[in-house]
Amino acid sequence: MKHQKNSTSASIQKAVIYCRVSDTKQVKNGSGLDSQEHRCREYALRKGYLVERVFPDDASGGGDFMARKGMVALLDYLDANPDEKYIVIFDDLKRYARDTLFHLKLRGEMYSRNAERECLNFEFQNSPEGEFMETIFAAHGQLERQQGARQTRQKMRARVDKGYYVFGEPPLGYEYKKMDDGGKMLTPSEPNASIVKEALEGIASGRFQTTNEVQRFFEAHPSTITRKNGNPRQWQSVYNVLRSPIYAGYFNVKKWDIFFKKGKHEPLISLETWKKVQAKLDGKVSMPARKDFTNDFPLRGCVECATCHSPMTAAWSKGRTKLYGYYFCQQKDCEDRKRNIRKEKIESEFEDLLQELQPAENLFQLALAMMEDRWEQVIKSVEVNAKETKRKIAGLENKTAKLVDLLTNTDSSSMIKIYEKQINALEQEKAILRENVTKSMEPKYSFSRTYRTTCEFLSSPWKLWESGNLEYQKLLLRLVFPKRIAYCPNEGYRTAQIAEPVRLFQLIKPQNGVMVGDTGIEPVTPTMSM
Repeated sequence: MKHQKNSTSASIQKAVIYCRVSDTKQVKNGSGLDSQEHRCREYALRKGYLVERVFPDDASGGGDFMARKGMVALLDYLDANPDEKYIVIFDDLKRYARDTLFHLKLRGEMYSRNAERECLNFEFQNSPEGEFMETIFAAHGQLERQQGARQTRQKMRARVDKGYYVFGEPPLGYEYKKMDDGGKMLTPSEPNASIVKEALEGIASGRFQTTNEVQRFFEAHPSTITRKNGNPRQWQSVYNVLRSPIYAGYFNVKKWDIFFKKGKHEPLISLETWKKVQAKLDGKVSMPARKDFTNDFPLRGCVECATCHSPMTAAWSKGRTKLYGYYFCQQKDCEDRKRNIRKEKIESEFEDLLQELQPAENLFQLALAMMEDRWEQVIKSVEVNAKETKRKIAGLENKTAKLVDLLTNTDSSSMIKIYEKQINALEQEKAILRENVTKSMEPKYSFSRTYRTTCEFLSSPWKLWESGNLEYQKLLLRLVFPKRIAYCPNEGYRTAQIAEPVRLFQLIKPQNGVMVGDTGIEPVTPTMSM
């Protein structure tokens, strides 16, 4: 009986199933793999085959079957069982390969492994006529695939020409929403839209100095560090976010020679702000940001040794019962190297320095009145500037037209790149000018609302530091002190360079309770007689 059972088992034909969908959406939404497997199992049951394994693929991998994990696993399985003759079952000939060359190569791979193929909607025949018909069907599948790809490109190009961004995963801060015409349009997606907006405006204003700082800002908001599929976002994406004009309402399609196309989507920032971001990224940072800038030592990297002018570092030192914080210079050739300065001393003296920068109330109110007068003057000049801007746009249009003529009449690849770069620059300049013209003649907000944060800061920089908020403290150091502050262990802080807005209050600060008059502090220069 035992011998008879083995003989019966050995007579059963073994089979494996291959299923494929060309898009992961079909896996999530259409159950394509499940339905294919179900049909293939029913087929195997009718034929009396024993299905050992199922090999699924949820991406096309293009035409190359070796780029599909499921197909590679299937071939490896056949290699691991060289003494077995398997039937490879698949649902449709198009699921096998949609490229004629790869179809024929894959047929050879199956033959070399002594595997036979069976398809639910096509009968393979081991004859010249059968192989010819198989080749014809494979070529037809390739034709369908190429026609579909061409149609998709044509539709995408038509959408792009209308101003719609249609490429892959939406940029961070956006999502696709269906429109009435069946197409999709980028739409701001909260909370990421506000976070990206804050990051870009932060670079433009000087709040953030480097991509590392923006990265840490994003890391503080969990929604920005993972993609919708759950995979972590690569931090090259941070650089791409800061460089992409999509957030200013424009986009580029280099492969179609489309530069700075005005999009239909809602921008997160103005084009002017985006240009400031690009200028900041292309420039140099006066006070570099540190990765180890922490609440423990907020002045680390911002205070320098008065002897060698190298930035001081800081660290905790372990005592008998607690830790003690010190700032120190660690340059080898510096005579003040390793001369520890207590954290409490250097930070307390810095706070005294900040408190001296607070202007008198009457002086501050006078400055506010001057700023508001200037505000009104700028509003009145908007109309005059708009006319001049339109004239500039017309001049740029003429320059662009001439460059386009040169571009179409040259065969030199180097000159083509030069002309394209110049056209792109002109398109950006025109876009900025158009944006300025289309801005409302009336300001969006009142003077007090627009400059509320600035006024609060100028009235008392000390309050920003006293808040204890690390981000505010970093901002204050950049706004008040454009360069590092020199500190001498014996003498304390040396005279620091102060930013112009804050310095202005110091120059006209009351002397002995009396405002400095028109003559200023310097002696009056005698008038020259004619």
